[in-house]
Amino acid sequence: MKSQAEWTESFLQHLQHERRLSPLTVKNYRRDLAQVQQYCSDRKLSDWNQLDVHQVRALVAHLHRKGLHGRTIARLLSAVRSLFRFLLREGQVTHNPAEGVSSPKAKRPLPKVLDVDQISRLLDIKGSEPLQLRDRALMELMYSSGLRLAELTNLNINDLDRRDALVTVTGKGNKTRVLPVGRLALQALDTWLSARTSIAGVNETALFTNRNGSRLSARSVQTRLRQWGLKQGLDAKVHPHRLRHSFASHMLESSQDLRAVQELLGHADIGTTQIYTHLDFQHLAQVYDTAHPRAKRKRRP
Repeated sequence: MKSQAEWTESFLQHLQHERRLSPLTVKNYRRDLAQVQQYCSDRKLSDWNQLDVHQVRALVAHLHRKGLHGRTIARLLSAVRSLFRFLLREGQVTHNPAEGVSSPKAKRPLPKVLDVDQISRLLDIKGSEPLQLRDRALMELMYSSGLRLAELTNLNINDLDRRDALVTVTGKGNKTRVLPVGRLALQALDTWLSARTSIAGVNETALFTNRNGSRLSARSVQTRLRQWGLKQGLDAKVHPHRLRHSFASHMLESSQDLRAVQELLGHADIGTTQIYTHLDFQHLAQVYDTAHPRAKRKRRP
């Protein structure tokens, strides 16, 4: 008979090989469930069937008192629900103790974005060295198509259709989507691909490579974007997700088409995309406060 830890490992293998979730997602599940297992161990609960709804609520309260963010607790609860759905399927438990248990409400922070002028300044790279051309191309593509960092670094040359200005990306949950690529991004990519041959390995399929000719890592992209933000004189920290946030905000501000932006971002839940409507409203409120005669604050004498 498998132990609690062995069933947890079977579940993680199920996520990796059957559901084909990303390594990062599986890593998050592993970390969250390790906390739950430690909680059970401290209370002498050696079998998953011994965990009931009251103990799950007590766990949530315990984590909240420790200062964990509501979103972190919600993610942990989601991991427990998924684990017990797996155990129910395997006939190892008779109930799912996390069903109906909610996490403490937490105010969702608005994503920080770069405005259009900041984006233009960031992408105004004059250099002609291969790595400079690569960095401009990858930043143009991230902003043009709203890519996640992992989606960018996993791209191969064959994923880019230059004739039809499209790129095929594989996102969360191993879901594939085809995205348009803007004119300036295509120009930057063409320039990079001409220079790529001078550094890429002969059999390397990655669209973006490092100076040694192998696939560019996510960490390297993060470092390079931060460096370019400083070099281009931006007063805001530049990181990959900020380019994605900026893409989403600018697209929604111009089109007002929430569903289209949801599809472009690859969000499974439109609620995730709706945060950008709050961001847009915040911008409109600032314009109103500045412009409306009845909204302007009187100057102190």
